[in-house]
This record gives sequence, structure tokens and C-alpha cells, in this order.
Amino acid sequence: MVDIENDIKECIRVMSAGGTILYPTDTVWGIGCDALNEAAAERVFELKQRPKEKSLIILLADARDILEYVAAPPPDIIAMVEAFDRPTTVIYNNALGFPPNVVNADGSIAIRVTTDPFCKALIKRFRKPIVSTSANVSGTPTAPVFPMIDHKIVAGAGYVVHHRRNDLVVAAPSRIIKMDDDGNITIIRD
Repeated sequence: MVDIENDIKECIRVMSAGGTILYPTDTVWGIGCDALNEAAAERVFELKQRPKEKSLIILLADARDILEYVAAPPPDIIAMVEAFDRPTTVIYNNALGFPPNVVNADGSIAIRVTTDPFCKALIKRFRKPIVSTSANVSGTPTAPVFPMIDHKIVAGAGYVVHHRRNDLVVAAPSRIIKMDDDGNITIIRD
């Protein structure tokens, strides 16, 4: 039996020290770190071999947390996000409080409020947003399950979560939408 409590404690320990984690999300396995730590985000880019121009997705535990990290979101944003029927990443204008290497060059930020119990517990206990980018080398296909993750990614992470390593159910990547300042939505990936 996997000790989820130990996984959460180890993730928090590693992220608090500026390290990276490899963990299951509500979609695919992700590479994560403290989303407010610029050096940690840099480590994610290096591990993933991702171009710096590509921004990262941020996970939050609760929809109300969006208000802390986005300037002037639509007034009904909490209800909108809570009504999503599947994992949805929303690109918002005017990110707040994130280091420059986490935010897109245009000032936008991609945020998903997770529904995964492990991720939700981890973020709540960490008390900060975390990065979530797919656990693959940039330009290669996303590994849908843990056994398919490139060994360099596994070896390069500061901590690899044990929870759900044997789960072979393939989940789809999140839907991605862009929301403008008036709440109008454009679908980027459905």
C-alpha cells in the first residue's frame, strides 16, 4: 500500500527547498515545483528541455484562489470554474505574484483548479500554487501513464510520487481555454 501522507510530506519538503517533483494530476503525470519560486521553475524548464518562451500551467486547489493570482478576473469566475465538467486550464490576462519565467510574455497565466484529491491535498498543505507541465521532454509525446515517462525525467526529479504509479488508465490532457477581461472564452484545445 502506498503511503500518500509520506508522498505529500516529501513533495512539500522538496518543493520548499526549490526542487522539482514528478506527480500524478487530474490529467497526466506532471513535473512540478513551487510556482512562486523562479529558480525552481528554471529547474522545470531544464528538466523538460522546454524553450523559455513557452509558459507553464499552474495548479490551484480552490477556485477562490484565482482571485489572489489574477488581476480583475470576471466577477463570476468562481462559479464558472466550479461548473466545469472536466479538467480545464484557463488562460487569464494579468497574472499576479508569479516570477517572470512562469508568466507568458504577454502577462497571461494558465491556471487549472484541480479536482484530483492528491493534488488538492498537496496544494492545500503546501499553501502555494504549484507548476504542472506534462512529464515529457519538450517536443516528444506526452507519456499517458507512469511506466512510459522518459527515464531522464524520472531520474531528474527531486522526488517521484509513489501514488498512482501502477495506474494504467489513460486520462486526456486538459481542455484549454482563454478568457479575456470581459469573461469571453476562446477554446484553444478541446
